Amino acid sequence: MKELPTKDNVQKLARDLKAENERFFKQLKKKPPKNLDEIVQSLHEEAFENFDCLTCANCCGSISPMITDKDVERLTKPLRLKPSQVIEQYMHLDEEHDYVFNHAPCPFLMADNYCSVYEYRPKACREYPHTDRRRFSQLLNLTLKNCEVCPIVFMVVEGLKEKLI
Repeated sequence: MKELPTKDNVQKLARDLKAENERFFKQLKKKPPKNLDEIVQSLHEEAFENFDCLTCANCCGSISPMITDKDVERLTKPLRLKPSQVIEQYMHLDEEHDYVFNHAPCPFLMADNYCSVYEYRPKACREYPHTDRRRFSQLLNLTLKNCEVCPIVFMVVEGLKEKLI
């Protein structure tokens, strides 16, 4: 990888490589290696050793997670609101009829990039950037989108190309 991604350049770097990544993922979908999850897990761990999410928080600043009923219920505790109040104050239904936050950045993102409801954050936030999940080959479309948002995802995809091409 020539240039390490940062919060400020990850979108441009990912867009410059989008066609290449789409071709790579198309091949990966057709015939994923048997050890794909192991390779991705290793790249995920390496990327997290080299990048501190608190210097970025681009995910929290630019995209909204899908929020489940369980997430709403969990958020009632730190917010001391009823579920209906949490929804009314912080969320709306998107075009796919999923709850998402009303706006970006996330209403719980603080100036120091910490999350004010970290222990109670939505499941999608807990699992982001999804590069350590099993059956990674099923997440390729999401991964392609996340390449433009998350330097970790960008590094994992670049590492995957280096190992498999």
